Amino acid sequence: MITSLLTASLLTSTTLACGDTTAPPPVRPNVDLAICLDISGSMDGLIDSAKARLWSVVNDLATAKPVPQLRVALLTYGCDAYDPATGWVVVDAPLTEDLDLISQKLFALRTNGGTELVGRVVDKAARSLEWSTDPNALKIIIVAGNEGADQDKEVLYQAASKTSIEKGVIVNSIFCGSATDPIAVAWGEVAKLADGQFLCIDQSTGAAIAETPFDAQLGVLSSTINTTYLPVGSTGRAAWANQAAQDANAAGLGGGAAAQRCQTKGGELYDNRQWDLVDGCAKGTMKLEEIKDEELPEEMRGKTLDEKRAILAKHEAKRKAVQDEIHQLQVKRDAFVAAESQKRAAAQGATLDDALKSAIRTQATQKGMRFPAPTPPQGAPPASGSVSSASPTAPASVPAQAPAQTGS
Repeated sequence: MITSLLTASLLTSTTLACGDTTAPPPVRPNVDLAICLDISGSMDGLIDSAKARLWSVVNDLATAKPVPQLRVALLTYGCDAYDPATGWVVVDAPLTEDLDLISQKLFALRTNGGTELVGRVVDKAARSLEWSTDPNALKIIIVAGNEGADQDKEVLYQAASKTSIEKGVIVNSIFCGSATDPIAVAWGEVAKLADGQFLCIDQSTGAAIAETPFDAQLGVLSSTINTTYLPVGSTGRAAWANQAAQDANAAGLGGGAAAQRCQTKGGELYDNRQWDLVDGCAKGTMKLEEIKDEELPEEMRGKTLDEKRAILAKHEAKRKAVQDEIHQLQVKRDAFVAAESQKRAAAQGATLDDALKSAIRTQATQKGMRFPAPTPPQGAPPASGSVSSASPTAPASVPAQAPAQTGS
C-alpha cells in the first residue's frame, strides 16, 4: 500500500528546493503546555501514566482545527535529590517542539520521597519558562500531585496562581485522590485563582492502554517513517537515535502505547524542523544549498544540488505516503477503541489523559479551536448523553466547567 501511495505522491508533489518561493503556510494557533509532576515516593502511578498517556494527549490536540503549533515543557517537584534552595523543583525540559525530548525525560524520571511544594513549581513554571509572546496563544500549566497544595509557606499557591494568570497562563490542577478528601479543596483553589480547571484522578489507573488489531501494523509504520528522516549534523544524528529510543520506550509499555506514538508521528504536531532536513526545509528553518556536505546524511554527500533535491523529494513523498497510511489505520483504531474506552471510564474512573484532554479541549475551544465529536464504534449504540464538538466522557472531577470527555 505504501508503494502505491508513494507513487501517487511522487507524481503530484512539487520537488522541495529548500529556499524556493512557496505560498505562506496557514496560520496555526500557538499552544504552550507546561506539565508539572510530583515525583515524591508515592507517585509512581502518576509517572507511569504520564509515560503511557503523553501521545494520547498530543493526538487529541492534533484533531483541533486549525491544528495548533505545540510546545511542551516538563517540570518535576517533590524529590529529595533536588536542591532544597529551589523548593525541590527542576525544569527537566523547557518549552520545546521536540516531543521525543519530553518522552526521554519522562522515561528517565524516578520517584524519591520529598516535600511537595505546589506553589513553588507553579511559580517556577510561570516565571522561568519562555512563554509565547503571541497575545492569542493558549498557555497552560498542568500541576498534578497527591499531597496538600498548601505546604509551601514561602511561595503560597495563591500568589503563584495570581502570578501565572497575570502572565496570561492558565493553571489546571489535578489531584491524585478523592474529591471528598479535605486537601482537595486547596487543589481546587489553585486552578480557580488562575482561571483553570480542577480535576481528580486515580493515579493507579491509566498506565495500561487498550490494544487493538491495528497496533502491530502501526508499529511497523512507526519504524518505516523513521527511514524518511534526514538528520543534519551531529545534533540531528543524536535526535534521530533518540527517536528510535522513544519508539522502544513506548513499545515497552505495550502495543497500544506504541500505536499511539505512531499516530503522533504521523501528524502535524510531530515537528522536527530543528534537526530533520525534510521538516526543516518545509518549515523554512533550513536551506539545502546552505548546508555543508559533511553535515548532510551520507546518502547526500558528494551529490550535485539537483541530486540532493531529488533525494529530499523522495523522502518527503515517502513520508507523506506513510503518514497517509497511518491516518487510515488511526481512524479504524479510534473507532475500535471507543467502545472499550466507554467501558473503562465507567468501571475504573478517569485517567491522567482524560483529565488533561478535558481541560485542554475546553480551553482551546475558548481560543477558537474546534474539535470533532468522537467517532462511535461500528455497530455500537450511541453513548448516553450528548457530546459536543468542543469536548470529548467526563473525568471524575470537582471542576468548574467540567466537560464531557472520552477516554483514549
